Amino acid sequence: MRVLHFYKTYYPDTWGGIEQVIRQLCVGTGRLGVTNEVLTLSRSGPSEIEFEGHTVHRVPLDFEIASTGFSFAAIRKLARLARKADVIHYHFPWPFMDLAHFMARIDKPSVVTYHSDIVRQKNLLRVYSPLKRRFLRSVDTVVATSPNYLASSPVLKRFAHKTRTITYGLDKSIYPVASEALKAKWRTQFGERFFLFVGVLRYYKGLHILLDAMVNLDYPVVIVGAGPEEQALKEHAQRLGLTHVHFIGAVEEDDKAALLELSYAMVFPSHLRSEAFGISLLEGAMYGKPMISSEIGTGTTYINIDNDTGLVVPPDDPAALGAAMRTLWENQELAAQMGRRAEARYWELFTAETMAQNYHALYRELAAKAR
Repeated sequence: MRVLHFYKTYYPDTWGGIEQVIRQLCVGTGRLGVTNEVLTLSRSGPSEIEFEGHTVHRVPLDFEIASTGFSFAAIRKLARLARKADVIHYHFPWPFMDLAHFMARIDKPSVVTYHSDIVRQKNLLRVYSPLKRRFLRSVDTVVATSPNYLASSPVLKRFAHKTRTITYGLDKSIYPVASEALKAKWRTQFGERFFLFVGVLRYYKGLHILLDAMVNLDYPVVIVGAGPEEQALKEHAQRLGLTHVHFIGAVEEDDKAALLELSYAMVFPSHLRSEAFGISLLEGAMYGKPMISSEIGTGTTYINIDNDTGLVVPPDDPAALGAAMRTLWENQELAAQMGRRAEARYWELFTAETMAQNYHALYRELAAKAR
């Protein structure tokens, strides 16, 4: 079984949530006998590398329009690689991908993982919508990443007849085990208890809401990650005088593992549907941490069940977010119980092994229909 994944960015160039999902898929299904390849765009020019048992084909990024990368070489490469693939696995949204699918004249079994609705570019969405609908009609199966997103996405409702749900999963065994010295370093810097956020600093992550919530709180908050909103957020924190909020930028994987292990609770204030799932929220559950998230009708509330694995608050509500943080901080036994239930839910629903088995079964089903 040979599967070709197609997405706009991938390791080692970028380390976002979708890249993590593709990585876990390739490693997990690879253990089940699938030969995985990933086709992606890169600012570094063309190359072919081996990464954790799968091949990554990088073609040059030619230009971008509204965060959508375009590459003429990708169309030719997609056509060539598809000839030897049994299944093509697309990762939505990426409008150029839809176009490349048709221009490369793909006629192999195909699945698209629907990671997110397009939320921000409403004017461009009107132009793109006909192509999007044609693309989703042309693929064999659409995969929603949570029952919450399937129920709340108007696009997925249109294609409900060909949509199934397969949730994301993580493999804790591929995360590094932090040394005691490394944990001591971070503990010295931030204390015995702190709230943790991990993620790319994008507009939909709601970190401005978290900063506003911290005006009346003095708990330490550690923000891990870099991104387009980083400078604006730092300036906002400075205006508010928030000396207890620490921006530490992107960190190595062993540092992230140390911080996840040491943290008291995860705070995840994403307030827009662009946050379709929340991989770093799931990482918190995997490490047994209570969580605070917002109700935005997406997978975040499939990971975090209100008053069970953590607390769920209205989006864009600093007062409610602050109150939830206060509740966890002042009730350590409650927080510990929620963390234990969060980890139990991870092992029940969100392991990479379960995700890989479900996708492997889908790949085999699609390939069998094509014979």
